Amino acid sequence: MDKVPEECRVEDALGILVGKWKPIILLHLLQEGTKRFSDLKRSMPGVTQKMLTKQLRELEEEDIIQRVVYPQVPPKVEYSITEYGRSLEPILEAMHEWGTKHTAHKQEKQITQINQN
Repeated sequence: MDKVPEECRVEDALGILVGKWKPIILLHLLQEGTKRFSDLKRSMPGVTQKMLTKQLRELEEEDIIQRVVYPQVPPKVEYSITEYGRSLEPILEAMHEWGTKHTAHKQEKQITQINQN
Protein backbone atom coordinates (compact mmCIF):
# COMPACT_ATOMS: atom_id res chain seq x y z
CA MET A 1 0.00 0.00 0.00
CA ASP A 2 1.71 3.18 -1.21
CA LYS A 3 -0.06 5.66 1.03
CA VAL A 4 1.42 8.53 2.98
CA PRO A 5 0.29 8.01 6.59
CA GLU A 6 -0.26 11.74 7.09
CA GLU A 7 -2.71 11.73 4.16
CA CYS A 8 -4.58 8.59 5.21
CA ARG A 9 -8.36 8.83 4.78
CA VAL A 10 -9.27 5.61 6.60
CA GLU A 11 -10.33 7.70 9.60
CA ASP A 12 -12.68 9.69 7.37
CA ALA A 13 -14.26 6.49 6.02
CA LEU A 14 -14.59 4.97 9.49
CA GLY A 15 -16.21 8.15 10.74
CA ILE A 16 -19.07 7.48 8.33
CA LEU A 17 -19.33 3.72 8.92
CA VAL A 18 -18.70 3.49 12.64
CA GLY A 19 -21.81 2.94 14.67
CA LYS A 20 -23.15 -0.30 16.04
CA TRP A 21 -26.11 -0.33 13.65
CA LYS A 22 -24.83 1.47 10.54
CA PRO A 23 -23.34 -1.58 8.80
CA ILE A 24 -26.50 -3.58 9.55
CA ILE A 25 -28.72 -0.78 8.24
CA LEU A 26 -26.63 -0.58 5.08
CA LEU A 27 -26.67 -4.34 4.53
CA HIS A 28 -30.47 -4.44 4.91
CA LEU A 29 -30.89 -1.64 2.36
CA LEU A 30 -28.31 -3.09 -0.03
CA GLN A 31 -29.80 -6.58 0.06
CA GLU A 32 -33.50 -5.87 0.50
CA GLY A 33 -33.97 -2.50 -1.16
CA THR A 34 -36.18 0.32 0.09
CA LYS A 35 -37.47 -0.15 3.63
CA ARG A 36 -39.89 1.72 5.85
CA PHE A 37 -38.64 2.84 9.25
CA SER A 38 -40.83 0.30 11.03
CA ASP A 39 -39.48 -2.52 8.83
CA LEU A 40 -35.89 -1.56 9.64
CA LYS A 41 -36.72 -1.37 13.35
CA ARG A 42 -38.39 -4.77 13.24
CA SER A 43 -35.42 -6.34 11.46
CA MET A 44 -33.05 -5.07 14.19
CA PRO A 45 -34.74 -5.99 17.48
CA GLY A 46 -31.92 -4.67 19.69
CA VAL A 47 -31.93 -1.10 18.35
CA THR A 48 -33.88 1.66 20.06
CA GLN A 49 -36.03 4.02 18.01
CA LYS A 50 -33.83 6.93 19.08
CA MET A 51 -30.59 5.19 18.02
CA LEU A 52 -32.02 4.02 14.70
CA THR A 53 -33.22 7.55 13.94
CA LYS A 54 -29.82 9.00 14.86
CA GLN A 55 -27.85 6.58 12.70
CA LEU A 56 -30.24 6.94 9.75
CA ARG A 57 -29.87 10.73 9.93
CA GLU A 58 -26.07 10.48 10.01
CA LEU A 59 -26.07 8.21 6.94
CA GLU A 60 -28.49 10.58 5.19
CA GLU A 61 -26.25 13.58 5.94
CA GLU A 62 -23.35 11.78 4.22
CA ASP A 63 -25.51 11.00 1.13
CA ILE A 64 -25.23 7.27 1.80
CA ILE A 65 -28.97 6.74 2.16
CA GLN A 66 -32.00 8.64 0.97
CA ARG A 67 -35.08 9.42 3.07
CA VAL A 68 -38.43 9.98 1.38
CA VAL A 69 -41.42 11.26 3.35
CA TYR A 70 -44.88 10.73 1.84
CA PRO A 71 -47.51 13.36 2.75
CA GLN A 72 -50.19 11.09 4.18
CA VAL A 73 -51.73 10.18 7.51
CA PRO A 74 -50.17 8.35 9.21
CA PRO A 75 -46.85 9.59 7.80
CA LYS A 76 -44.95 7.14 5.62
CA VAL A 77 -41.15 7.36 5.54
CA GLU A 78 -38.95 5.15 3.37
CA TYR A 79 -35.20 4.72 3.29
CA SER A 80 -33.08 3.50 0.41
CA ILE A 81 -29.42 3.34 -0.49
CA THR A 82 -28.17 6.05 -2.85
CA GLU A 83 -26.06 5.31 -5.91
CA TYR A 84 -23.16 6.85 -4.02
CA GLY A 85 -23.95 4.63 -1.02
CA ARG A 86 -23.76 1.54 -3.25
CA SER A 87 -20.02 2.19 -3.56
CA LEU A 88 -19.72 0.92 0.03
CA GLU A 89 -20.89 -2.59 -0.91
CA PRO A 90 -17.43 -4.03 -1.74
CA ILE A 91 -15.99 -2.38 1.37
CA LEU A 92 -18.64 -3.90 3.61
CA GLU A 93 -18.17 -7.28 1.92
CA ALA A 94 -14.39 -7.12 2.49
CA MET A 95 -14.90 -6.12 6.13
CA HIS A 96 -17.35 -9.00 6.61
CA GLU A 97 -14.88 -11.49 5.12
CA TRP A 98 -12.03 -10.16 7.25
CA GLY A 99 -14.22 -10.22 10.37
CA THR A 100 -15.14 -13.85 9.70
CA LYS A 101 -11.48 -14.82 9.24
CA HIS A 102 -10.45 -12.86 12.32
CA THR A 103 -13.07 -14.58 14.47
CA ALA A 104 -11.82 -17.98 13.26
CA HIS A 105 -8.21 -16.90 13.94
CA LYS A 106 -9.07 -15.89 17.50
CA GLN A 107 -10.87 -19.19 18.11
CA GLU A 108 -7.92 -21.20 16.76
CA LYS A 109 -5.53 -19.22 18.95
CA GLN A 110 -7.72 -19.83 22.00
CA ILE A 111 -7.85 -23.59 21.30
CA THR A 112 -4.07 -23.69 20.88
CA GLN A 113 -3.59 -21.92 24.22
CA ILE A 114 -5.97 -24.34 25.96
CA ASN A 115 -4.16 -27.34 24.48
CA GLN A 116 -0.79 -25.98 25.62
CA ASN A 117 -1.96 -25.73 29.23
